[in-house]
Amino acid sequence: MEGHLFAGIAVSDFDRAVAWYERLLGTAETFRAHDTEYVWTLAEDRSVYVVRKPGSAGHGLLMVMLDDLDGFLADAAERGVEPEAVETYAHGVRKAVYRDPDGNEVGFGGMPA
Repeated sequence: MEGHLFAGIAVSDFDRAVAWYERLLGTAETFRAHDTEYVWTLAEDRSVYVVRKPGSAGHGLLMVMLDDLDGFLADAAERGVEPEAVETYAHGVRKAVYRDPDGNEVGFGGMPA
């Protein structure tokens, strides 16, 4: 199956969330869909968006697999964003869990070396 991944995260305080995601992802949004929806393109055909939707905020789960998890963790820490937890599963896959101000879980994973 081919297609474009466009994953959304509902937030209650849009400005606060955008500032947090900019620090987490290390860049301003790629484009603004409208006044309360901003999009970050993570890679070709893979985007994440934040949308002001208070009734749904705090229930999101997102997982992004990276080629260089350690590099991402170091860069995010330099921007003042630390994971809530870093887990290593029995098969060696690692996952760093971040929570945005609404409590949405944003995970970044890495395959075993």
